[in-house]
Amino acid sequence: MEPLYTAAEMKAAEAGHDVDVLMERAARAVADAVVDRYPEARRIRAVCGKGANGGDGRIAVRFLRDAGLDAEESTDVEGADVVIDALFGTGFSGAPRPEAAALIERVNREDAAVVAVDIPSGVDASTGEVPGEAVEADVTVTMHGLKVGLVVGPGCFLAGELVLADIGLEQRPTQHAVVGPEVLSRVPRKRDGDNKYTAGSVLVVGGAPGMSGAAALCGRAAFRADAGYVAIAAPSESLPVLETLVLEAVKRPLDDALDAAERARALAIGPGLGRGDAERELVRRLLVATDVPAVVDADGLDGFAPVVREGETVLTPHSGELGRLLGQESAWVDAHRLEAVRRAVERYGCVVLLKGPDTLIGAPGEGVCVVRGNVSALATAGTGDVLTGIIAAFLAKGLDAQTAAAAAAVAHRKAARAAAKRSGLVASDVVEALPDALA
Repeated sequence: MEPLYTAAEMKAAEAGHDVDVLMERAARAVADAVVDRYPEARRIRAVCGKGANGGDGRIAVRFLRDAGLDAEESTDVEGADVVIDALFGTGFSGAPRPEAAALIERVNREDAAVVAVDIPSGVDASTGEVPGEAVEADVTVTMHGLKVGLVVGPGCFLAGELVLADIGLEQRPTQHAVVGPEVLSRVPRKRDGDNKYTAGSVLVVGGAPGMSGAAALCGRAAFRADAGYVAIAAPSESLPVLETLVLEAVKRPLDDALDAAERARALAIGPGLGRGDAERELVRRLLVATDVPAVVDADGLDGFAPVVREGETVLTPHSGELGRLLGQESAWVDAHRLEAVRRAVERYGCVVLLKGPDTLIGAPGEGVCVVRGNVSALATAGTGDVLTGIIAAFLAKGLDAQTAAAAAAVAHRKAARAAAKRSGLVASDVVEALPDALA
C-alpha cells in the first residue's frame, strides 16, 4: 500500500519543517520536470496564486531563468510553449472564482504543455472532485506523496503524467492508500495437502437464459484465479448451455442454490441472474441463510437492501448501479466517487468496490483503497463478471474482503494488460491470461 494524502495530511507532514527549504526543493523539482520533458521549450510562463503553491511557481521561474530560459510569471499565456500552473495548491476546495476560472479557461485553450504544481488548479486534492473550472495538465509534479485528487476521478483525468518529488519529508500514516501489485503476494496458493475444497470452493449463482455467458465467465475466472472447485446454480433451461461453456464446474438447478452453498467457501451472486421479485428474494435468502463470504454483482445488486450477516460481503457496482443503491444519478457518483463509496459502505455495512478507471474499494472502519493503471480495453461486456469470479476465488482462499477485492482488481488489470490486443479484447481473453498474471 502506498500512502495517499489529503490536504490535511500533507499539512501535518509539513509541520515543523522550514517552509522556505521545502519551497526551494519543490520549485527545483518543477523546473527539472519542465527542462527534462520539454527541452525544446523557449517561452515558459507561470500562472501563480498568492499562497505557497504560487511561491513554488515563482521560485521555479527563477531556476529556469538562471538556466538561461525565457521564463516569467504572467497571466498572459498566449504563445507559450509551456505553462506552469501554480494557481491553487492542495488546500484549495470549491469552485474557482470567476476571474480565476477565466484564467484557467485561457490556459486550457492554449496549445501549450501544462505542468501543474502539486495538483491541477481546480481539483480538490482531498477528494478528486472538480466543482468548477480546472486545469488540464500534461504533467503534475506532486510533492512528497500522491494526493487523493490525483488518483480518484474526475480529478485523475486532469493530472496527466504524475511526477513524485522528494522534498525531504517523512512518510506518515494516511487514511487512504494506493494498492500496488505486491498485494498479489498475499493471495494463498495451492499447497501440498490441499484438496479441491480446501483450495477454495466457489458457488456462482446466476446464468438465466440469454445471460448464461455471465455465469460462465464468472465461474471460469474463479477457476483461473486458482479456486479448486466451482459450482454454478442456474435456471434449469440454462444448464445444458453451461455444460458446454464451463466443463469443469458442477451445475445445479437454481432451486438448489441454498443446498449448494453448504459446500462453498464463497458465493458469487448475480452474474446473469435476472431481475425480478423472485431473484431479489433469492439474493436475500442466500445472504441471510449463509455465513460464508459473498460477492454480489450485476443483477444481484438490483433492489439490494442491507443485510446483517456474519460472513463478509463485497458489492461491486459501476457508477450507475451505485447511483441506484444510493438514490442518486450516475453523474453524481462520477462527480463524487470517494463520497459515494463512503456513503455506500456506511449504508450497507460491507465492502464496496466501485468499478472504473480508478477502482475504489471501501470497507467499514477503514479508508478507501485505490487501484490505478486503467486498461481501456476492459471497457467491454463480461469483464465485470470476470472480476466477480476472481474476488470470489480470493474470498474462498481466506482473504479478508477488502484485500480480496483489491487484489482481484489488480489481477484483473494485470491480466487485461497481458491479453490486450490493439482492439477487440473480449472477457474470455482476460480469463485465460489470469494464471500468468498470478504467477
